[in-house]
Amino acid sequence: MSSALHRRWDSVSMYLPVLLMGLLALGTWWLVRNAPQAPGTAAAQVPSSGPDYFMRQFSVQRFDPTGRLESEVQGEMARHYPGNDTLEIDQVRIQARTLQGQQTQARADRALSNGDGSEIQLFGNALITRQGPSAASSPSMEFRGEFLHLWPQSERVRSHLPVRLTRGQDQFTADTMEYDHLEQVLQLRGRVRGTLMPPRR
Repeated sequence: MSSALHRRWDSVSMYLPVLLMGLLALGTWWLVRNAPQAPGTAAAQVPSSGPDYFMRQFSVQRFDPTGRLESEVQGEMARHYPGNDTLEIDQVRIQARTLQGQQTQARADRALSNGDGSEIQLFGNALITRQGPSAASSPSMEFRGEFLHLWPQSERVRSHLPVRLTRGQDQFTADTMEYDHLEQVLQLRGRVRGTLMPPRR
């Protein structure tokens, strides 16, 4: 009898280290799961995909350090998304003025702007008008399309969709367009068509 008991004990003792390791791992997991978190170590909250605030019938103005009005953004409704600091605006109207006195105006059915307003995407009936200090020295330029990408401070406009460009009496259409005013470079790609009018006398 004692011999049979001894054999059973030998069989059980072979698996005893494995059982003890399993109990130890289970106890460690339980302690980690139930231990209180130290202050400041909580996981960062994932920002909600929805907006955190709304604005209706609003106007936001931006001034430089001297008090000069740099830009103004107006719209019927604006929604701010904190996840990527984006402002979505319905029926947007934008005005911006450079130090040299050149004015840029824009409007569209909808716009997406980054947090500081340095990059704006216009969707639906998009129109950007750029007027120089005087019509004689610099004729106005007008960009039209269903999508226009505007950088007001660096004075650039881009679109991957068809656009219509008007400069004074001249008109051009293209499938895509990039315009850099500071570099004085205009690139029209795809099916490009233009109408050049003789200067008025």
